Amino acid sequence: MNTLLDIMHASPVIPVLAFDDLAQALPVARALVGNGIRVLEVTLRTEHGLPAIREIASKLPEAIVGVGTLTRPEEFRAARDAGAVFGVSPGLTPALIAAARDSGLPLLPGVMTPSEIMAAREAGFFQLKLFPAVPAGGIGMLKAIAGPLPDVTFCPTGGVGPENAAQFLACGNVACVGGSWLTPKEALAAGDWNRIGELAREASRLKAG
Repeated sequence: MNTLLDIMHASPVIPVLAFDDLAQALPVARALVGNGIRVLEVTLRTEHGLPAIREIASKLPEAIVGVGTLTRPEEFRAARDAGAVFGVSPGLTPALIAAARDSGLPLLPGVMTPSEIMAAREAGFFQLKLFPAVPAGGIGMLKAIAGPLPDVTFCPTGGVGPENAAQFLACGNVACVGGSWLTPKEALAAGDWNRIGELAREASRLKAG
C-alpha cells in the first residue's frame, strides 16, 4: 500500500480490535485476513496493543496492520517500530500532528465537526475518521459536508454496524467504515474464530460508493 487512501480502499470495513489476551491476536487476524478483510486496526486500549501489532505484522505479512487509539506523541514511533503501517486517532492536536510527521506514520485522525475537518485539512490531512460517526450526524453529516469540502475522504467509525454499514459506504466521500462488530466479545471469549471468519466474509462483500 502506497498511501493512506490506498489502505482505506483495500478493505470496506476496518475492524477495530482490542485484545484482552495476546493469544487472541494471531488467530483473529488470520480469521479476518483469510476471509477478505486485510486491513486491521489494533488499538492501544489494552496493554496487549503493541505486542499484538508486533505478533500480527511479523507472522501474517499479508495483513495491513494499523494502530488505533493514538492519543500521545510517543506512541507513534513505538507503534511504527512494532510494525504498524498506519495510525488512527480519536482526535487531532498539534502534538499529534508533529508526532505523525516526525515518525512518518500515515495518520487517519478523528474529526467530528466542520471546523475540525477544515483544521485537519489545513494541516495536510485529507483522509479523516468521522468519529463518533452517528453522534456527529452520520450519513446526513457526510452528505452535507461533501458540498463545501469535496476533497476529503472519510472512514466513519462509532455507531457503525452491519445494519447501516452499506448506507455509510454508499456516500461518495466514504472509502471504508470502522467498527468492532466483526469480533464480538462472546466470540473472542469462546475462541470462535469461525464466527469471526463468517462475519469477515459478509463484510468483505460490502462495496464503497
